[in-house]
Amino acid sequence: MEKSSTRKWLILALRRAGEAVTLKKGKSMREVMKEKGVLEDFLKHHKVDPARKYHFNNYNVAYVPIANYLDSFYFGEISIGTPPQNFLVLFDTGSSNLWVPSTYCQSQTCTNHARFNPSQSPTFPDIGVTYTLDYGFGDLTVVLGYNTVTIQNITIEHQEFGLSQDEPSSPFYYTYFDGILGMAYPPVTIPGYNTLMQEMLQQGQLTEPTFSFYFSRQPTYDYGGEVILGGIDTQLFSGQITWVPVTQEVYWKIGIEEFAIGQQATGWCSQGCPGIVDTGTFLLTIQEQYMGGFLEAVGAQESNGEGGYMASGSNVQNVPTTTFVINGSQFPLPPSVYVLNNNGYCRVAVETTYVSSQNEQPVWILVGFAPLA
Repeated sequence: MEKSSTRKWLILALRRAGEAVTLKKGKSMREVMKEKGVLEDFLKHHKVDPARKYHFNNYNVAYVPIANYLDSFYFGEISIGTPPQNFLVLFDTGSSNLWVPSTYCQSQTCTNHARFNPSQSPTFPDIGVTYTLDYGFGDLTVVLGYNTVTIQNITIEHQEFGLSQDEPSSPFYYTYFDGILGMAYPPVTIPGYNTLMQEMLQQGQLTEPTFSFYFSRQPTYDYGGEVILGGIDTQLFSGQITWVPVTQEVYWKIGIEEFAIGQQATGWCSQGCPGIVDTGTFLLTIQEQYMGGFLEAVGAQESNGEGGYMASGSNVQNVPTTTFVINGSQFPLPPSVYVLNNNGYCRVAVETTYVSSQNEQPVWILVGFAPLA
């Protein structure tokens, strides 16, 4: 397996030479919807703001804009039930619930994906509780149940999960993944139920409370990277690991001390900025009031029709490196990491957010950039 470059890496940690799940690289929703000719209309009617994911409504409704997942394309396989039924899920550190499509849902959106069939799993008890996920353009309703969840050689007994009863057709129909496996903290899961990570720890499936992600720089559908539950594979990187304290145990929220473009510090984080490490999206967020300055610095402009911001593919080498300073360490992002070059048609992997922190400093979503190109 290839090693990453010798720069420092920020490791997601709760804290086994662990169980590795191979991540597949499929097409993102954005790519599929573009191919089907429905992307432009979707973006006209649905505002993309990844940071809105971190707002909440009442206790039984979670607001998680599905547009956050437009550029997600790394998924891994799990199984649920006895005998096992397989699903391709997004391992998402920006949410905490596990849900998959089910035979309770008869729409084309659900039948286009693997569906959990309770009648084929004698170990399935229906809790009889329903829960709503608000994705900004329509509700996804799940009924809660318990069953055995298997991830490689890890078996979690009596795990709560959601079975979809109804899913909005657009854009769920176009997703490569079937469901979502949330890996954030318990406060954002359904009240009264344990997250998958909690159950793995309580059932002694992990000797250390750690998980880590590796995204390949040369991804294929069969191997796009790995998520390692219970450890870190030192063969997948070189250099040092920078350990960063979590500032709020809700999401994987950390502190950012500075953000620089090229050699110039911006001062945007002069009072400290919150950053959320989120594998559920592959776009870097930039606060609305700073986006103009950022686009000017990288020579990009807003795209018409497809959303996002475009740069000249012929001048990518002239785009400056951007750098985050986190816990005293610099994390540089060269243009090859955050500019997507598709035959000279270059899209900058950033998105505007309108959500500010309590001290009015920018909220950054930090993502797995390595495999974007």
